[in-house]
Amino acid sequence: MRVMGVDPGLTRCGVGAVEGRPGAPLSLVAVGVVRTGADEDLGTRLVGIEAGIERWLDEVRPDAVAVERVFSQHNVRTVMGTAQAAGIAVLCAARRGLPVALHTPSEVKAAITGSGTADKKQIGAMVTRLLRLSEMPKPADAADALALAICHVWRGGPQHRLAEAVAAAKARARTGTPPPGHGSGARAARRP
Repeated sequence: MRVMGVDPGLTRCGVGAVEGRPGAPLSLVAVGVVRTGADEDLGTRLVGIEAGIERWLDEVRPDAVAVERVFSQHNVRTVMGTAQAAGIAVLCAARRGLPVALHTPSEVKAAITGSGTADKKQIGAMVTRLLRLSEMPKPADAADALALAICHVWRGGPQHRLAEAVAAAKARARTGTPPPGHGSGARAARRP
């Protein structure tokens, strides 16, 4: 499974992609940031974030996108900008029909380090170790995006497979195709 993680922000939006499956080593696909100027107006910045995320989606071609769930901070202005950038990431993925998962910062920290209160340095160190990198991804937004992607591979994989199974069942219902193992001489077991 290839997952693109997005650590939303107006000035620096971390983006990173990993490939792997639960219980197996992960590999780095790409990592970086989408940047906008702090002196630009909000609309221009959001358009820049959208264009950057669209480029990443074109290049990475993920199976799913994991975005940090915005949580309430003391600085409402910061929360609003982060939420707007997160919304752009969700929109870009949804437009392509990609599954989107929202993970809280504490959920990601717990998945990566075993502690929901880990700091950015601990996250970066574990991302570096898990992906067998020679140095820690910088800036921290990039490492956080990779942590989101890793978290989703480890925790979101079963949910993704369930969503795929539900989608396949709905498609079969629309077309009248029997589920695998039915028809072609297979007999359904009867229960008393």
